Amino acid sequence: MRKDSRLSRMLHILIHMDHMEEAATSEHIATMLNTNPVVVRRTMGCLREQGYVTSVKGHGGGWRLNVALKDITLLDIHNALGESSVFTIGLSDEYTECPIEKAVNREIGDALKASEDFLLTRFGEVTLDKLTLAKA
Repeated sequence: MRKDSRLSRMLHILIHMDHMEEAATSEHIATMLNTNPVVVRRTMGCLREQGYVTSVKGHGGGWRLNVALKDITLLDIHNALGESSVFTIGLSDEYTECPIEKAVNREIGDALKASEDFLLTRFGEVTLDKLTLAKA
């Protein structure tokens, strides 16, 4: 099962950007993340649409942080990336009329919903500036 690491990767980059004197190019960010600059531009574009970063064209151009880290939460970035669910566990849908499948799906679904609600609430409580103070 493939993991979606965009949230953690973007948090990493945004915190680095806060310490940069100059704009970060897509190429530089791509090198940091071991990915393609096109992937960086597409992902950073999601953050730009929400106003968290700006893009500067031309010589000395690149991506700049547009909002102070203390004003951005993990939930903000999660939402900006368009994440629909924090979990990849799926429910079975092969035997939709089976009462056992219905019961299993209901219990798993309820547990996933409660867990996701808790996690997203926590995401909303953590600002990015708190991560810069965290000990590695």
